Amino acid sequence: MKAKPIDIPEIRPGQSVELLKELHILTRDGKLNQDSRRKLKQVYHLCQFIEPLLDEVRSEHPDVQLVDHGAGKSYLGFILYDLCFKAFGDSGAHIYGVEARDELVEKSRELAKRLGFPGMSFLNLSVAQSISAPALPARIDIVTALHACDTATDDAIRFALERNARFIVLAPCCQAEVATVLRRNKGQSLGNPLTEIWRHPLHTREFGSQVTNVLRGLQLEAHGYQVNVTELVGWEHSMKNELIIATQKNLPRERPARRLNEVLQTLGLQEMDRRFFIAPDRPDQATAASGLTSNPAG
Repeated sequence: MKAKPIDIPEIRPGQSVELLKELHILTRDGKLNQDSRRKLKQVYHLCQFIEPLLDEVRSEHPDVQLVDHGAGKSYLGFILYDLCFKAFGDSGAHIYGVEARDELVEKSRELAKRLGFPGMSFLNLSVAQSISAPALPARIDIVTALHACDTATDDAIRFALERNARFIVLAPCCQAEVATVLRRNKGQSLGNPLTEIWRHPLHTREFGSQVTNVLRGLQLEAHGYQVNVTELVGWEHSMKNELIIATQKNLPRERPARRLNEVLQTLGLQEMDRRFFIAPDRPDQATAASGLTSNPAG
């Protein structure tokens, strides 16, 4: 079951063909269609970003703990386990899949048991619920969210901040909340020429998505993270193509906190200060963060 199909170069040596069939990436007769090829390429690329992070964590302690938010069918978790975690043996390394749809959680549990993947657990929780869930360990090393819809990406960030995760890897998906606020408040700031950027509905949607990820980056920087933004895969494979990688470096936090507040104020997004709230845990954050909680409408 571990042999590499000779006619499918995308499948890595030693990878479980049975797993790929169970995930419906491969057909029952071992074929790979174009849609599955795109999906597999996205997951592979994300794994390539995560693999060196795993090595860095394991250089300090072998029992790396990873949480995959909005796991869905757990493509990422299963393939990451198959490619990396199996080789970690009985080190205590573990992948937790968080998914709100019960039927997907049950299927993932059954598949992990059938394949003999003991270092995987699946929790029937929303991302927001997971923030305080006792079933997840206090120490989390890596937090991932691959196309977690709507505000789930923001909840994954909040989870990572609460657990002070070493690394955060996000491929953001649809998030219409900022665009909705931009549209609603546009009439209140017509004197600001910047409103021309989102005057048309299509631009409102696109600009809202861009601003959302800019605010996420500033929020992470305001908690001491170093943030890098890159492409996940080529645009021909996915329009949801942005990848945010954050590494806890305990960097200075006052400037990004202040800039976050200024962006919210400039774009008329003050009511969203709670979404991108910065909990001041250092003296140099207190002044900047206080501006983010001054609006009672947030």
